[in-house]
Amino acid sequence: MHAIHIREYGGPEVMTWTEFPDPVPAAGEVGVRLRMAGVNFMDTGARKMPLPTWSVPTVLGVEGMGVVTELGAGVEDFAVGDRVAWRYHKGSYAERLAIPAEALVRVPDDIDDETAAAVLMQGLTANHFTTETYAIKPGDVAVVHSAAGGVGLMLTQLIKARGGTVIGLVSREDKVPVAKDAGADRVLVSAGGGFEDRILELTGGEGAQVVYDGGGAATFRSSQLALRRHGVHAYFGVVNGNPTFRPAELPNSILLSYPSVVDHVPTREALVRRAGELFGFIRSGQVTPRIGGRYALADAAQAHRDLESRSTSGKLLLASATMDR
Repeated sequence: MHAIHIREYGGPEVMTWTEFPDPVPAAGEVGVRLRMAGVNFMDTGARKMPLPTWSVPTVLGVEGMGVVTELGAGVEDFAVGDRVAWRYHKGSYAERLAIPAEALVRVPDDIDDETAAAVLMQGLTANHFTTETYAIKPGDVAVVHSAAGGVGLMLTQLIKARGGTVIGLVSREDKVPVAKDAGADRVLVSAGGGFEDRILELTGGEGAQVVYDGGGAATFRSSQLALRRHGVHAYFGVVNGNPTFRPAELPNSILLSYPSVVDHVPTREALVRRAGELFGFIRSGQVTPRIGGRYALADAAQAHRDLESRSTSGKLLLASATMDR
């Protein structure tokens, strides 16, 4: 089998299409033939720099869906031929994988392959943000950074499903209709900071209840200044740089959170339950993943180039050439 491998950190040019022996599932693992892998900003970070639990050499990718081909000893929850998906398994840009059974969810028959591959990482992240990070209530105003991106589109749809109002931020004018199509009530073009005055104006001087900020150091302060008293700054932009600050600089007694989706699904039971919630939103039509680009798995480097250029919107997917074999 082949996989997207890197031996050193760098740009997309360090990604190579490399042959490896087929993995053999150990006890508690499931052999999976990849159909599609999801592309995430986390993948570009793992390619560019050391991240916690990541080092080189490595196979990139964390998210995907496929078909069970083999069961390791002790696995009882799955059968050969099952369609499965996963939110996080290192090395997912590979034609074949051996994945711990506890990391997998069975894909319902009424959820297609692309949706299954596109929804778990960003959908569960958005579900976490809108429930346990800040529980959206009817009438709440939420600011969503990168509202035309994968997480942003999911967030917008889940906020609207829970009765909130969305002010979306996008980097370019051509992304405004994408965010509006997902349900954003207002969309502002802003490529960095300096947007807080417009948020305050739109909220009658009060500020938003929550800002979901994946913009990194450039947007950190403006996000805080856009919040009302005791508002929540959900900051998840570490790949784009970490700010420095003193707690006394936090305005309006706001709450600062660095939400990690692993705390949303800390057990297999939680993973299955939360994935079920997400599939339910999809069935009801309240959440529809937007596929922003489709690439062959071997062309993952181009997907990274496109993602980092900010020229895409929605979720990028990599299709394996072995998906029909």
